[in-house]
Amino acid sequence: MCDVISQFSGVSRRSLLGLAGVAGGAALVSSMTAPAVAAGDYKKDLGNARDYHTRLALLGTAAGRTFWGGTERQGISSALAVGDAVYLIDCGDGWARRYLQAGLGTQKEFSGLEGLEGVFITHMHSDHLIDYPSLLIFGSTDGLAVRKKPVQVFGPGSRGKLVPLSPSATDTPPVINPENPTPGISDMTEYVYQAYAADLNDNMRDSLKPDPHTLINVSEVVVPPGLVVNPDVDPAPPMEPLHVYEDENVRVTATLVKHPPVYPALAYRFDAAEGSVVFSGDTAYSDNLIRLAQGADILVHEVIDPRWVESLFPSPPTPAQEAKIHHLINSHTSIEEVGVVAENAGVKTLVLSHLAPADNPKNRWLEAGRSFSGRLVVGEDLMQIGIGKRRR
Repeated sequence: MCDVISQFSGVSRRSLLGLAGVAGGAALVSSMTAPAVAAGDYKKDLGNARDYHTRLALLGTAAGRTFWGGTERQGISSALAVGDAVYLIDCGDGWARRYLQAGLGTQKEFSGLEGLEGVFITHMHSDHLIDYPSLLIFGSTDGLAVRKKPVQVFGPGSRGKLVPLSPSATDTPPVINPENPTPGISDMTEYVYQAYAADLNDNMRDSLKPDPHTLINVSEVVVPPGLVVNPDVDPAPPMEPLHVYEDENVRVTATLVKHPPVYPALAYRFDAAEGSVVFSGDTAYSDNLIRLAQGADILVHEVIDPRWVESLFPSPPTPAQEAKIHHLINSHTSIEEVGVVAENAGVKTLVLSHLAPADNPKNRWLEAGRSFSGRLVVGEDLMQIGIGKRRR
C-alpha cells in the first residue's frame, strides 16, 4: 500500500497544481505543497519518501510539448525505485535532470545512472521519447560505463505501415524515411547512434569511451503470435498481460492500450515485494489496462480536459485543427473517464500525470474523484510516493 507522499522542487508555476487526495470524490484526505528551495538544495528536501525501500517518483508530468502555456513542468517520465535499483518509464523532456533532482542517482561528478536497471517506453510519440537520445549519448559519462551489465531497454516495435491519412486531409504529405517509415525502439536506437556518429566515434577514439552498444541492450515487446490486430480498426484487442521482464526486484508485465492511430501503445505493470504500480502510457479508456491494473496499489494514468480541447480552436475549425481535435478527444482519457478506469480496476491510489493541459486549475483535475472511491493524487514534478512499510 502507499504510505507517504512527498514533493520537493525548486520550481514555481503560473498555475501550481498541488498534491491532493480525494476519497469518494469528496472528502479531502491530504494536501501539501513543498516550499520552493534554492537550486542545488533539493537533496535536503527529499521528504519521507526516502524512508521507503520502494517508491514511485514522478519526474515530469506534462503532456505534449513542455514549453507551451508557460508551465515549468517537464515532459512525461516516471521512475520506480526499489532500493538502489531504478526503473524508468518514458524519457520525456528533462527526465535526466529530474532523475538526479529526485535523488535517484548517486549525484557524484560524472555519474548518477549506475543504479538504472531498466527503461520502459510506452509508445513512439516524441513527447515520451524526446530525451531518449540523452541516455544513449551521455549515458557512458553519467554512470552506465561503470555498471556490471547493460541497462535493459524495452519498447514497441514497428507499426508495420503508415497510419491512415486523416479524413480532413486535402493533400497527401511526403513520407519521411520511406524505407522504414514506422521504426520501433530498436531501429530508433540505431538511428540515434548514426545521427551522433561524429561525437560517438570521436569519444571512443580520443577519450577511450566504450561503444554505447555495450552499455544498453534494446528489446522490443512482441505481442502474442495468436493475437489478431488490425491497427487501423482496433489497436488493442482483448488480451492477457504479457511478461516483459523480471529480476530480483520487480516483475514487469505489459498490455496493448488504445492510443489510435499509434500501434503498438503499451501500458506497464511493476510488481515488487512492497506493492504494485501500473503506468497507463497514452490511452483512451482501455479494458486491457483495467485488466492489467486489477488490485494495484497505484495507477499512474494520463488525463485530458475536454473543455480545454474545445477552447483551443475557433469555430469552425480548419481541417488540420479538426484532425487534432479528433486525436485529442479519441486517443486520451478524459477527466470524467479516468476515475471510472481506476474504480473498475480496483486500485487503491490513482495518480494523474501526463496532464493536458499542464497548467489546468487543480480543482478541475480533482473532478476525476467523482467516479473513484480510492485516493486521488494530482501529479507534480518531483513528487514521490512511498510504497509498503518504512524501512527506518
